[in-house]
Amino acid sequence: MKILVTGAAGFIGSNYVRYVLSHTDDEVVGYDALTYAGNLSTMKDVDDDPRFSFVHANICDPGAIREAMRGCDAVVHFAAESHVDRSIEGSDDFVHTNCFGTNVVMDAARELEIGRVVHIGTDEVYGSVEVGSSLETDPLEPRSPYSASKAGSDLIALSYHATHGLPVSVTRCTNNFGPYQYPEKAIPLFTTNLIDGKSIPLYGDGLNERDWLYVDDHCSGVHLVLTAGDPGEIYNIGAGNETPNRELVDRLLGAFGVGEEMVSYVEDRKGHDRRYSVDIDKITQLGWRKERTLEEALAATVQWYRDNEWWWRPLKG
Repeated sequence: MKILVTGAAGFIGSNYVRYVLSHTDDEVVGYDALTYAGNLSTMKDVDDDPRFSFVHANICDPGAIREAMRGCDAVVHFAAESHVDRSIEGSDDFVHTNCFGTNVVMDAARELEIGRVVHIGTDEVYGSVEVGSSLETDPLEPRSPYSASKAGSDLIALSYHATHGLPVSVTRCTNNFGPYQYPEKAIPLFTTNLIDGKSIPLYGDGLNERDWLYVDDHCSGVHLVLTAGDPGEIYNIGAGNETPNRELVDRLLGAFGVGEEMVSYVEDRKGHDRRYSVDIDKITQLGWRKERTLEEALAATVQWYRDNEWWWRPLKG
């Protein structure tokens, strides 16, 4: 199988490329605009793999995406603007890339009669979940420009199945972490700050709760949906690691042997959702299981950032 992976130089996309190349005999065409969060250094370790090729282009360019997609059997669509804080500061790029760009990708897949498409979404489209866990059938209640644009992209992708019969599935994951994550995100920001002896900025009272999903486990779930999921269906992917941010910070402080003096409370984010949690029964029934506990995955992630300053320090600088 030949798979086009959009957003291949980003955090989750690059890890998915590695997953496919190490677990299958498939070919991968990586596709990325190489904006601030996507760079070629992220792909350095797969550049020489004969089953991998790379296209530098934007998903909003219909001609470029069609040319890259031609000859592919499947598409996994990761490319997106993804940082909530940036979407609050300015939403235009989020609506353009996440909604218009997704439409371009889906229309190209329809025209070229691609056999399988997976669109990568987020649990943030469900909004804040005070109790219980979100089902795939729950109403969407996004509360930031980012999550609203992702809800829109989910619906665009699914409309191509309903209208044109495009064999597309949607996944909605919880908060990912792991190697090659851009250091503006929580875990790499906190980790690299502690490596440098700097404090951790913690929003509000620190009690906002997230389910932390190791990126390799997410990638295995995405590939399972690609190969065994049903077209037109949505699959939540989560780790069952619902953790208040304050507890996450304490775990990282412990990993570095430092204390409360390294925490700086900052003004809370506008519209900050209190809690996310997803029901994963549907993907579990496909046969998916996470492989790492939160403790194991955090330890591996901290060690990766310790060992790979060459990658993150230029980005953070």
